[in-house]
Amino acid sequence: MSALLIENISMRFELPNGQAIQALQNVTLDIREGEIMAVLGPSGCGKTTLLNIVAGFLAPTEGTVSLGGKLAIGPGPERGMVFQQGALFEWMSVRQNIGFGPSMKGTPKSEINKRVDELLEIVGLHDFGSKMIYELSGGMQQRVALARCLANDPDVILMDEPLGALDALTREKMQSLVLEIWKETGKTIILITHSVEEALLLGERLLVMAPRPGRIHKEYNLPFAELGVGADLREVKKHEKFGPTREEILSMIWDMEEEIMGRTEAAS
Repeated sequence: MSALLIENISMRFELPNGQAIQALQNVTLDIREGEIMAVLGPSGCGKTTLLNIVAGFLAPTEGTVSLGGKLAIGPGPERGMVFQQGALFEWMSVRQNIGFGPSMKGTPKSEINKRVDELLEIVGLHDFGSKMIYELSGGMQQRVALARCLANDPDVILMDEPLGALDALTREKMQSLVLEIWKETGKTIILITHSVEEALLLGERLLVMAPRPGRIHKEYNLPFAELGVGADLREVKKHEKFGPTREEILSMIWDMEEEIMGRTEAAS
């Protein structure tokens, strides 16, 4: 079943000097319900632009986004976003942050409290509900951001470099948590990352985007996300196909970066 249909999306930004930037061109994707997809590509290939269009933060120049057969125009609670920086409310406690969305929808307080308790358990913060956001580490704050997203029960979770600012050990723990939540909730997840290893670990479907104008360059269907659920991710990286696939994608992106640098030097 198709959860999310992206059809012929193009995005053109008009500049004050009369020039324009074609950020995306004719991007079409059919994303299945319950699929976890990672998106990679060189800087400036339109990854975040595409995610913002799906979230409803940007209106595309051309094309449409449909969710469950209905056009998705503007932001909506059926699409939850987790940013690189948690975008949390510093003046609220962990519990208040997680329960904010349901409270805005008028959900009864007893239901909110029950849901927040469940989510605190899921993200491993059951002892931190009363803490203020500034009292938490970066990894804990991202757990709160993920729980706050889940509290609204979205159909699709959009993640824009959510683990990029974390140290290596915390990042690995959060990668495991993302896989656990994916498997337990059955949510459709789209994750943008600059890390090839992270994309391999978290994307049962992995897209490599080409540089401007952004478009799909190559697609992979991988076993590593499924293998990583409840497993030691360092063991998953020892899989015979992990290393060769990583090197193939790294070389692909490196070649794209070289192409971009060549264009820049030629233009100057």
